[in-house]
Amino acid sequence: MNIAFLGIVFAAFVTAALGQIKWIGDQISPMESLSKGVIDSAAGAVELALGLIGVMTLFLGLMKVAEAGGLLRIVASLIRPVMVRLFPEVPARHPAMGAMILNLSANAMGLGNAATPFGIRAMQELDKLNPRQGTATDAMALFLAINTSSITLLPTGVIALRASVGSGDPAGIVPTTLFSTLCSTAAAVIAAKVYGRFFPNKSANADEGVSEIDEYHSAESSAETSDDFNKAYPLWVSLSAIGIFIAMIPLAVIYGRTLSPWIIPCLMIGFLAFGVLRRVKVYEVFVEGAKEGFQVAVRIIPYLVAILVAVGMFRTSGALEFVVDWLGPWTGRVGLPAEALPMALMRPLSGSGAYGILASIIQDPAVGPDSYTGYLVSTLQGSTETTFYVLAVYFGAVHVRRIRHTLAAALTADLFALIAAVVACAYLFR
Repeated sequence: MNIAFLGIVFAAFVTAALGQIKWIGDQISPMESLSKGVIDSAAGAVELALGLIGVMTLFLGLMKVAEAGGLLRIVASLIRPVMVRLFPEVPARHPAMGAMILNLSANAMGLGNAATPFGIRAMQELDKLNPRQGTATDAMALFLAINTSSITLLPTGVIALRASVGSGDPAGIVPTTLFSTLCSTAAAVIAAKVYGRFFPNKSANADEGVSEIDEYHSAESSAETSDDFNKAYPLWVSLSAIGIFIAMIPLAVIYGRTLSPWIIPCLMIGFLAFGVLRRVKVYEVFVEGAKEGFQVAVRIIPYLVAILVAVGMFRTSGALEFVVDWLGPWTGRVGLPAEALPMALMRPLSGSGAYGILASIIQDPAVGPDSYTGYLVSTLQGSTETTFYVLAVYFGAVHVRRIRHTLAAALTADLFALIAAVVACAYLFR
């Protein structure tokens, strides 16, 4: 992150400095614009963090209820055959497993706000197994690489935006988004596994992490394995659960606009009802988790300020426009029009910036939501993630500064998502 942060800031400064030399004086100078961008981005980062406080407080409170009732372990047991192979260093019934699954499930349904608290909870649990505090483990790197590329079954936010601008087929991006995220997730897993070999996580106190994992395994085998909910389900049960989930996709596509407003309220009432059935004191446990959510939201403010100021400088300096003008003629030859290039470049940097670009493109009468470019930018919004934002927030929540190969794996996944989106949209809509 040090190199990425400095690189973005330096590129923005150099671009603004060159523009200042050529500045005539009839408009605001590039350096004045850059200064304003720095201040506005810093203020916006704090506003964003304050806005996250309520969401994190709510969902981490619900997570605490789910954890106390054993829901995370039940869900983790259902997907255990896949997860234990992806994360062999994480105990199969550790709370991190359930939190990661809930995060990936929320992302799959396009619930970005709900996914963030689940992801932060997963990072906190993974950090408990970390033999070297402050340095990302292989599990953390893989989880975040998958998180930034996770399979998206129903990009609800993008579908709603397309419908609002008059698209004749607002859910038409579902197959392209699914294909793109399948490719990017596979790339994320492979990249994280391969790159991890070049960034070993060795330390003098590595035995500590091993002993903690062993202690967890021994605690499971002695006190908890008698509980039916803590036992792994047979493979056929896991496959049946996954099959039922996949079978619901066509229903979600057809009735997506009707069902999407129900998802978060049903998620809340479902978690609380499960807690009541499991005899959890839901109010007290919810408040306990909510306090933790508040503290986490405040703790990530410095990390948000750093990354969003760098992104804001990159935009206001004209560096993004320069890159688009330089690459546009070349990318247009391979199916990525110059109009869509700002979207591809901005998506890993800023979610709000990318969303604004998407809205402006599909609202343009010359392009529209149902053109090739409209489908492509919609697919990019639904199939890629704000990589730098995710890394800043999630690693900031557990004070990890040495991220090892995480950024490289995540950007590799972003690249494959872009390529897959172009291929899918060119095949279906060009």
